[in-house]
Amino acid sequence: MARPKSYRDLIVWQKAMTLARQVYGLTESLPKREAYGLVDQMRRSSVSVASNVAEGHGRLTDLQFRHFLGNARGSLYEMQTQLELAIDLGYLDKQKGLALMEQGWEVARILNGLLKSLRSSARPNSANTASSANPAF
Repeated sequence: MARPKSYRDLIVWQKAMTLARQVYGLTESLPKREAYGLVDQMRRSSVSVASNVAEGHGRLTDLQFRHFLGNARGSLYEMQTQLELAIDLGYLDKQKGLALMEQGWEVARILNGLLKSLRSSARPNSANTASSANPAF
């Protein structure tokens, strides 16, 4: 897979940045007693999504890139778990929380597609390998 020159050109990074900004905005309404608890965790995990995409893009191999995309997906699921808890505890408006959750699923779908693409490019195509090894095919 040919990578764009900049991680900023990756749609998944752009969407993850939007998600992080929205998490920051939404967590402003959480109780002040959660400033070093749930608020901090939600913000850190949301920032970690875009950060891992960027860091992975800067690595030398697709295998390393995949590793960091996996980390990004893990951070995304962490943020969604924390978001669900904040909704369940009544700290966040359910509609706003669910809209943010849906944005998270969109980021997850894009991450999963990128991971699949990188996995596919890492596997040698057996038909192409056979034809290059034996011109008779």
